Amino acid sequence: MAIPTFTGLETALRGLTAAQAAIDTTGQNIANANNPGYSRQTAVLAESDSLDLPAFSNTTGHGVQLGTGVDVTTINRVRDQFLDVQYRAQNSATSGLQTASGLLQQVQTALAEPSTDGVTSQLTAFWNSWSNLANAPTSLAAKQGVVDSATTLADTFNGIDSQLQTIQNQADSQYTSLTSSSGQIQSDANQIAALNGEINQALGAGQSPNNLLDQRDQLLDDLSQYGTVSVTDPGNGLLVVNFGGDMSTPLVNGKSANSVSSLNLGPNSGGTIGTLAGLVSPTGQISGYLNTLNQFATTLANSVNALHTATPFFAVNTSTTSLGATATTLSVAVAPANVQTTTTSNPGANDVAMAIAGLAGGAADQDYSSFVSQVGSDVQSNQSNLTTANTLLSSINGQRESVSGVSLDEEMTNLITYQRAYEASARMMNTINSTLDTIINQVGAGL
Repeated sequence: MAIPTFTGLETALRGLTAAQAAIDTTGQNIANANNPGYSRQTAVLAESDSLDLPAFSNTTGHGVQLGTGVDVTTINRVRDQFLDVQYRAQNSATSGLQTASGLLQQVQTALAEPSTDGVTSQLTAFWNSWSNLANAPTSLAAKQGVVDSATTLADTFNGIDSQLQTIQNQADSQYTSLTSSSGQIQSDANQIAALNGEINQALGAGQSPNNLLDQRDQLLDDLSQYGTVSVTDPGNGLLVVNFGGDMSTPLVNGKSANSVSSLNLGPNSGGTIGTLAGLVSPTGQISGYLNTLNQFATTLANSVNALHTATPFFAVNTSTTSLGATATTLSVAVAPANVQTTTTSNPGANDVAMAIAGLAGGAADQDYSSFVSQVGSDVQSNQSNLTTANTLLSSINGQRESVSGVSLDEEMTNLITYQRAYEASARMMNTINSTLDTIINQVGAGL
């Protein structure tokens, strides 16, 4: 059996087509080199089906298989799914720490320590005003000084408590906004479900929907900052996505997205959502700070009132909390003229003033100092963990970019390689064309 006349031309044409596809793919990579959501693509080449030539040899009578060139089987994305899983897990942890860092720094700012506006400075001024009164127990100006310093101290407590509650309310509002039907989590879920349908349809038609796959991966990356993400791929493009540690109800199930509100989310959900849920819960960190502040206010009011026996010096509102006096409602309950300096009938005695002044450095001061130290320690610990988390996230992302990212140097090398392959196939085609021309026009003419 003779070799078909145009087999060589077809082989050269396949080489041209394959080289052109590889060049176009390289061009696509170069054009998207700065696109953060793009995955590098490669043209997958394979030998085309051989041409069977039975009884080709006159000597042995055996047949042969003649190669017919190359085919482009598909255009693949270069992606490492294991690195994707690692990145999303670390992104969730880092985002949670970042959210906590911002809120804890607001708490630290609210305390304003150390500064003249902080409680520590106001406490010192308050105790000093009682010392001044002890030195001049009948002085109305000294009594006015006690009331003024106490009022400033109480106002400082009120302000800190108000700021902490504002921070807690902001965290709660952020949580509500993210988990609402119009929030970013639901938006990501709806888009992933829609892309699942498009990808499934494309795969069913034998296509490689690389751009759609990139868009979906980018949405999964974005979703991971809000909570932990677990992805199950059945192989048909219809991903099942579980979110926030809830493995019973998927956020995305193929072409449909469930409501975020139907999920069981909480402090263990990871990411921003887990951090916010933990901070705003009744047993959360900010609530703990508020309780500690209220306990300190109670200790201060009770210790002063226990010595100022003629009438309570600080107002204690027992209706707002089981803790008694609260930082929200703490206030001065006496007028300057009614400030007690002694338990005796001698107006010049100063036993009460001396006793209250002696509370300086006692339980109240120590409790507040411990509170400030605890907040500072929490902020520092969180910042240290955040620094480590950012380093890990950057490292994992670097590994992922080394696989999926576009290297312009590598693409330029590939471009030269494919260009040479194209030129070689074109030269082969010209050679065969010239040979056929000789056979048809010159040899045939001589017959």
